[in-house]
Amino acid sequence: MVSLILGIILIAFTVFSLLPTMPLSWGGEAIAFLKGCAPVLAAFVGLICLFIGAADIKDKREAKKEEMEAKAAEKSAE
Repeated sequence: MVSLILGIILIAFTVFSLLPTMPLSWGGEAIAFLKGCAPVLAAFVGLICLFIGAADIKDKREAKKEEMEAKAAEKSAE
């Protein structure tokens, strides 16, 4: 319940601070921040995607190896 109320308060503050007619009118600064952090964020997400892709390839390779071992064990048991 506290997190819901806090979320509503933070969203209201965000709207209040970004509107041009309000006293803070931080809209320009927010846009500049987003422009500045976009390349860094894109690089970070790209690295995470590379790590996830490499782990996926490794997992598929291990699953294939285990499947081959299971088939070999099944044939030798017959």
